[in-house]
Amino acid sequence: MSAVRSFLRGAVPPAVMVVLLVAAWQVCIWAFRPSAYLVPAPMDVVRAAGEMRGPLAGAAWMTGTSAAIGFAIAAGAGVLAGSVLAAVPFLMRGLYPIATLLQMVPLVAIAPLLVIWCGYGPRTAVASAAIVSVFPVLAATLDGMRGTDRGLVELFGTLRAGRLQRWWKLELPWAIPSIVTGLRVAAGLSVIGAIVGEFVGAFAGDESPVGILILSAMRENRTDLVFAAVAVAAVVGFLLFGLVSLGGWILLRRWHASAA
Repeated sequence: MSAVRSFLRGAVPPAVMVVLLVAAWQVCIWAFRPSAYLVPAPMDVVRAAGEMRGPLAGAAWMTGTSAAIGFAIAAGAGVLAGSVLAAVPFLMRGLYPIATLLQMVPLVAIAPLLVIWCGYGPRTAVASAAIVSVFPVLAATLDGMRGTDRGLVELFGTLRAGRLQRWWKLELPWAIPSIVTGLRVAAGLSVIGAIVGEFVGAFAGDESPVGILILSAMRENRTDLVFAAVAVAAVVGFLLFGLVSLGGWILLRRWHASAA
């Protein structure tokens, strides 16, 4: 019962806010009567989503798959890189500023390079998703491991624990709450990265991912379909974020207050 109450306590306020925002959107449509090309009414978006439910479902699957694969790559690479930088201070001082600088480069600026390196198709979307979401995981891992209790580190040294043993039994568990936070951020970013990759790495075939669907709708002046595709992208990002949050909660619920 407590789990149900906790779920409702977390789910009801956002659901109520979504309903209120949609209602305010409709009221603004009635009050200002903007062109449907500029801002469609909520029911127009729902109607477009219903008419294109097949392509939208396929697009959600393709984009979600690219984002999930890119996220998984970023999660593994970020935890590994953060662990190495935390273990070797010289590398941390030399490479972390470079990683921070690269993170500031807009993804759209390097996306054409990804097309050159990965070719057209889903590989560009996966690479884009991985690149944009790896830094939060790296930074969270590094911060979490550097914050390991020094007394426990000294205790492990007294017990003659090896470097790998100390990482596995002390530093990694200590950093897990921080890593989970980084993974939550990366989950949302991976969907953004996948769609940017889809924008530049045009797909061929009968089915199109969300990014290509948005571009096609824009060229056809279907603003209602653009809104519907953006909503689908938001749902994909929310589901990925929810799965990561659920995994983090399961991992932490027995021993860390952040899962309460």
